[in-house]
Amino acid sequence: MSLLSGAYGRAARVRRAWYGRHRYRTRHLAQPVISVGNVVVGGSGKTPVVATLARLLLAAGERPAILSRGYGRLRPADGVVVVSDAHQVLVPAARSGDEPQMLARALPGVPVLVSPDRYLAGRVAERTFGCTVHLLDDGFQHLQLGRDIDLLVISKGDLDERLLPSGRLREPLEAAAAADALLVSGTEEDASSIAARLAVTPVFRLMPRYDAPRLVEPFGAAMPASVVRRAVAVAGIARPERFFTALRAEGWDVVEERAFRDHHWFSSRDLESIRRAAVDAKADVVLTTEKDAVRLDSRVGRDVSGSPGEPETPHRAGPRGRVRGGDPDGARPTWAFLPLQIDIESSRSFAGWIDERLAAARRHRTRAGEGGEAA
Repeated sequence: MSLLSGAYGRAARVRRAWYGRHRYRTRHLAQPVISVGNVVVGGSGKTPVVATLARLLLAAGERPAILSRGYGRLRPADGVVVVSDAHQVLVPAARSGDEPQMLARALPGVPVLVSPDRYLAGRVAERTFGCTVHLLDDGFQHLQLGRDIDLLVISKGDLDERLLPSGRLREPLEAAAAADALLVSGTEEDASSIAARLAVTPVFRLMPRYDAPRLVEPFGAAMPASVVRRAVAVAGIARPERFFTALRAEGWDVVEERAFRDHHWFSSRDLESIRRAAVDAKADVVLTTEKDAVRLDSRVGRDVSGSPGEPETPHRAGPRGRVRGGDPDGARPTWAFLPLQIDIESSRSFAGWIDERLAAARRHRTRAGEGGEAA
């Protein structure tokens, strides 16, 4: 495995160096691009950071658009899929992927577009929605598209990772030098040590927090206060143990954990197994992540008889909390999710830094345009 990791690391270096030497192969959008990415596979909190950035940009009077690859889509499509037009969500999670769907639901006023070709998605965002800035979700390795601000989300544990396939590193840590700023999950000491190790400044610290639980179906509704804090925890994300630990820290009595692979599309068998586990454990609630919830809301609370990711025929309900037919005890626990929010320490300082970088990017575009006209 170490030989494979060594080969992978060399290939990653060659790829980044090639784009550095052939800058003409990098395409540039008319409006500035802010990339949010990481150096490891999954589980760094990039998507909640993108949501936080979108809100900051909206508050500053910008019109951001989010460009995503749409990884893990059940029904991938060529071209550009407009997940949200800033007013409503237009496609289900099966067509958008879970992370773009989560962003589209959480961010009214922000168009979300999915495409393997993020340059094309950006052109659509500029022409159709008049966006003034792009947010490139998971963009650190997407070197085909030029960016004006490169933000790297990183934690202390990432520094000890090995390269793929024996570890989780997407490329050698030296690639972090390409970042314009670090967004660090951890303590102030962690932030200082990571910045020193990678020789990248400025560094801003991320502070995650969980909001009050929300129902999976109807999506986002407040969870009834009558639900007790005895739960079965379910997560189909890159690092499910972090979610399970966070639930206990939030005061939940987690009686069973169910972990699935990242971007997992839940089957009827999965849902029935989880339901039975909750009933057997006398748990009133099944708690999951917001990312999982967008893959579940068309299924939870309905007869679990269809294909993963597809809406199903509603069941014939008996008394509240029961389902007619099938299992004689038919009890259905409440399904809920905990929305993860990311705050950025010294948010005013961070917002000011972003404003300065965007202003510099726009001045550069103006000068480049004038130079082209003069030529």
